[in-house]
Amino acid sequence: MLCGGCGRPGSGWCRRCEAALSDAPVAAHPRMEPGVAVWALGRYRGPHRQAIIAIKEHDRRDLARPLGAALARGIRVLAGWGELPDADRMLLIPAPTRRMTARRRGGDPVTSVATHAAPVLGRRVQVAPLLRTSATARDSAGLDARARARNLRGAVRLRAGVTPTRGAAAILVDDVLTTGATAAESVRVLSENGIDVVAVVVLAAA
Repeated sequence: MLCGGCGRPGSGWCRRCEAALSDAPVAAHPRMEPGVAVWALGRYRGPHRQAIIAIKEHDRRDLARPLGAALARGIRVLAGWGELPDADRMLLIPAPTRRMTARRRGGDPVTSVATHAAPVLGRRVQVAPLLRTSATARDSAGLDARARARNLRGAVRLRAGVTPTRGAAAILVDDVLTTGATAAESVRVLSENGIDVVAVVVLAAA
């Protein structure tokens, strides 16, 4: 077994990589501001980058647990700093993904990570996969900030048959922050449907 963060043999997730993802969150300032604070567990390099690539592209589903634990630690730190409200209920809302992409990967890694984070944070925290990306949206890889925004405008929607949970504070969760276009459009859609998004938290910021 190779470490999903550094490739060292002997463990699927080594202590050094666990320590790297345990650092305090850092503020991120994307070109497309979503209107709420954006935080990252680290920069998109080293074990952050390798772990995200491994879980997304190399079927390392075992990494959902340590990444979920890292996400939970980051959220706890933010709460301790007073950056998150002391709400009666908190929702972790995975950023939307295209259905075809999720099917190819055997599920959505961000949802899996959030699902492992929620129990660590307590019973008041739930995962709410409310968002989807329509089939009309292109793959955003290689697009600049403006092109990403145009691509996603109107393409992020609430899932059919899902009733939004009102009255709860929500955190939008994603793996990598690049231009911020996905976060901005997601926050807009959620806010228009009465969902109070208090922050965006990502595993890494490019």
